[in-house]
Amino acid sequence: MKRVHHVLPVALSACLTLAGCTALPDHRAQVLPPQTQYDAIITDNDGTLLSINQLASQLRSADVIVIGEYHGHHGAHLLQSLLQSALYQQRPQQVLTMEQFALDDQNELDLYLAGKSGESELIADADAWSNYTASYRPLVEFSKARSIPVIAANAPADTVRCIGRSGADYLDSLAPAARSRLPEAPFVDTPAYREKFFDTLGAGHGSSAPNARLENSYKAQLLRDNTMADHVSKALRDYPDHQVIHLTGTFHAEHRLGMVAVLEKKHPDLSVAVVSPAFWHSGDKLDSLIQTHQGKGDFLYFLQPLPREYTDNERHRNAIMDQFRQAADISCD
Repeated sequence: MKRVHHVLPVALSACLTLAGCTALPDHRAQVLPPQTQYDAIITDNDGTLLSINQLASQLRSADVIVIGEYHGHHGAHLLQSLLQSALYQQRPQQVLTMEQFALDDQNELDLYLAGKSGESELIADADAWSNYTASYRPLVEFSKARSIPVIAANAPADTVRCIGRSGADYLDSLAPAARSRLPEAPFVDTPAYREKFFDTLGAGHGSSAPNARLENSYKAQLLRDNTMADHVSKALRDYPDHQVIHLTGTFHAEHRLGMVAVLEKKHPDLSVAVVSPAFWHSGDKLDSLIQTHQGKGDFLYFLQPLPREYTDNERHRNAIMDQFRQAADISCD
């Protein structure tokens, strides 16, 4: 098969601009690493290089397409926008569901999509993520211009934080209206996801059982996953015969775990495709990257790594503590 991104930088820039140009011959040994933070090299799970349009063609029949991202990575968000457009050319009956807005932001999102509020009002009233204008504006504006429904799919941030602090029983304290908006079964998971979560936190592989705080953090994670899966499912019910594009952090979807596993558990008849990112570090070769990341998604896209956040460990620790202090300001009584 052929490819769009990379053998020659000139071809790359043209293909990113046009999103559907003719792909170059597939010579994997000659493929260059991503040259900028905007570049993405796309492959299927076997390593065949693809253009955006070739990827969209292979995704045409999927009910749900989950595009994992590294939050704030320019290349991830550019790929999401290009793929949304390419998929629309094939199936204009499309719905966009987003981790980046919580379900209690839906009214503000609807007002904006209907032209009844401005972007700054949306950002303020929906407490949009700090990278909204740089990362998600293109997808929302594409949807707004074509009357594509946009669904706020995440659990409310305060509820997630209070689950992380107080545990699953916190849901019993919610008002009936607030509780009814969350999944009836909010903590569905799989053993593989649990293992991955605690391994990531350094609490797996033979270590002692996770403490209550880590268990609560896992429950908070599951509430996000189950709420996203629930709202993807609701979008499919509300908009029959539409293709749902779901945007989420890659941890929530890669290896078909997280919200993907929940969605497939509840709806085994759905066709769900996962597009997952991975970093291409200096010195890496594409063949070895494919072997390392095989199974992470039905399709992979490789990005230049993000810059290191801190070299000063003390400043890093203080930044983390500031986040904890901000979370402590929320009342869970």
